[in-house]
Amino acid sequence: MASVRDLLAEGSMLAGDEARREAEVLLCAALNKPRSYFMAWPEADVAEAIARRYRQWLQQRAEGVPVAYLLGTRDFWTLSLTVNEATLIPRPDTELLVEQALALELPESATVLDLGTGSGAIALALATERPQWRVLGVERSPEALAVAIDNARQLGLDSVQWLSSDWFSQVVGRFDLIVSNPPYIADQDAHLATGDLRFEPRSALASGSDGLDDIRKIIARSPDHLEPGGHLLLEHGFEQAPAVRALLTATGFANVASYDDLAGHERVSGGSWCEVMR
Repeated sequence: MASVRDLLAEGSMLAGDEARREAEVLLCAALNKPRSYFMAWPEADVAEAIARRYRQWLQQRAEGVPVAYLLGTRDFWTLSLTVNEATLIPRPDTELLVEQALALELPESATVLDLGTGSGAIALALATERPQWRVLGVERSPEALAVAIDNARQLGLDSVQWLSSDWFSQVVGRFDLIVSNPPYIADQDAHLATGDLRFEPRSALASGSDGLDDIRKIIARSPDHLEPGGHLLLEHGFEQAPAVRALLTATGFANVASYDDLAGHERVSGGSWCEVMR
């Protein structure tokens, strides 16, 4: 029978800077124990069924399957979210979008539209921090939308509304804030064939020859769905901020600006809309 220490050592089959951490995360999940258990009981024997599950996960991770898909969960903001192959894996970079949305001066009961909600990460994070906001999450993938709805149920965030729609196609009304983490990778970008991206839904990642096709659509249609003085915030690639700002300005948005992620990259851009500009 293998010990905790033995199983962690087997994690050396994984590659990359995160190999040790990933092995620990997988073993924590298999054992249903916190990381402190490893330090307190390194010689503890592990039941064969648990060791078998852990080794299977190690093998799948070695083949490239993302840890989030293996475990079926991903932490985002203050939330633990269900994820699967139908959804993009929420990433820390996207928390900047939440931070900037929360920093805006919006009405107390603001109306918020999250376009391409995926697992519901952004919509649910905003609803957690601002329970009085009326949040609508929009998603064109039925499978992803089902995950978002289930996440809301598990978190008790029944106030969030959901809509099946290809961007604005089924959206009615105007909002104080529109947020989106749309696809923004170029169709032929080599990164799509590497790492976790190989396993995530391509429709949630790639968007035209320069990666900006969906961002163009969102910026062009947002004025029809923003209240006067309403805001649009978009996540984008770390080299796309100048292009996104130019699109916002050309469309007539004011107060156009970009915001840096923790690595110092311009990761989110947005602006405000005034009806008289049209």
